[in-house]
Amino acid sequence: MSPTRFASEHRWIYVCAILLLLALVVVGLVQYNSVRTTDDAHEKAHQLADELVAAGYSRPDTGGIVRTLGTDGGTVCRDPGSALKSGLWKINLSNGAGGPGQRPVISDRRAVEAEAIVLGVYCPDKLAKIQDKIDGLKTDDTVRR
Repeated sequence: MSPTRFASEHRWIYVCAILLLLALVVVGLVQYNSVRTTDDAHEKAHQLADELVAAGYSRPDTGGIVRTLGTDGGTVCRDPGSALKSGLWKINLSNGAGGPGQRPVISDRRAVEAEAIVLGVYCPDKLAKIQDKIDGLKTDDTVRR
């Protein structure tokens, strides 16, 4: 049996080995990107938790922050100054009743401050755009500590 005949008969082994190697390279690259993204998300979550603690809040669970905000802030940073987000934000600052019983209230200063901290960590460029809306809210110390 000649060496060229042996190589041509077993060519499928070489093709399969090359395809397997390429598949492993692709899987390795995907895993590397996901680990890097996870590390970035944990880093931002720890930064947010540290800033909240420095502002006087209790330390939140960083795992929950990672799942909720990821690396880019998730829905918090998706056009926070839009009319829809602004309206929903003000509804969340109401008394919590539904329908005709719903009334605007004077929100707690610290609740609004916490949201500004989140925007400052995850999307500081968008915080500057809505800072005037935050400053325009009537807030006070309404929650007992």
